[in-house]
Amino acid sequence: MSDRASQVQEKNDFEVTTLSNGESPAQRLSALLSADMAQVDSEIIARMQSDVPLIPKLAGYLISAGGKRIRPLLTLAATRLFDSETQRPYPLAAAVEFIHTATLLHDDVVDGSEERRGKAPANLVFGNQASVLVGDFLFSRAFQQMVGDGSLDVLRILSTASAVIAEGEVLQLSAQGNIDLTMDAYFKVIAAKTAALFEAACEIGPVITEQKASEIDALRRYGYHLGMAFQIADDVLDYNADRAKLGKAIGDDFREGKLTAPVILALQNASSEEKAFWKKTMQSLKQEEGDLARALDILNAHDSLNSGLAIAKDFANKAVQDLETCPDSALKTLMQELALYTVYRDA
Repeated sequence: MSDRASQVQEKNDFEVTTLSNGESPAQRLSALLSADMAQVDSEIIARMQSDVPLIPKLAGYLISAGGKRIRPLLTLAATRLFDSETQRPYPLAAAVEFIHTATLLHDDVVDGSEERRGKAPANLVFGNQASVLVGDFLFSRAFQQMVGDGSLDVLRILSTASAVIAEGEVLQLSAQGNIDLTMDAYFKVIAAKTAALFEAACEIGPVITEQKASEIDALRRYGYHLGMAFQIADDVLDYNADRAKLGKAIGDDFREGKLTAPVILALQNASSEEKAFWKKTMQSLKQEEGDLARALDILNAHDSLNSGLAIAKDFANKAVQDLETCPDSALKTLMQELALYTVYRDA
């Protein structure tokens, strides 16, 4: 067997092992780091308190809704790869979660979403103004956490990510309804709005444990590739997931005119009739009963959902390879499995 064939076989074997386990890698990673995550949760609860009652009430509403807390978990994992004792990641992982939560609060106002993690979004419960302002509060709390750590490198990493995320949201808004959007332009949007925070969350670990530049770069690249795989898979799920498991309405991207991987891929070989359909429904937002079902028929006819997952899988495989030079451990294996699980998850 050639070296190339051997590498492919090893990768395939790794994937089969990953998918054959009953408990997901996300659940096993959470269990492995449960003591650390409990400290982060305590930090989150303490730092979202305020003398203004509406702030902890609204922030608590969204945070208590659950979610995998994957971003702060990645900060913990990227730290524990190299140091099993330091407590420095706790406030920084909380900062990562605050940045993420703040963006969710702002996103729901911009998108007009009707469901978040199986519940009404905070802006429908508390109002748009309160959601935006509490999102601002959480961003401020995140920066207090960064400053409290005392590392200029950490401050640079997380503040840069915050700016890039905001740019990504504006870029997505400007691309909304553009049926000429290319895959490269789409990659640029999701790299900013999603992958940037994954990247930063992972880069913090080797930075605060004072690893060499190659290790820092490996974890940064892992976070980027994982974030890209996560978002592309999420965009596919928006069209074919189980609503109860996903925790939001199916087809939100379609209703909002967001061009994501499945639609962009379908448009590449679309007939004139199909292009007219996408222009009417996603560019002009003139939608009627049965249009989502028609959209799904077109996506399936072009095999766009599977093609989107294949692209996500390529990013996930890159994330697996990014960690190859890191010290071997059960934690490293779980982080590699998590990258592949991201593609095949159902929520």
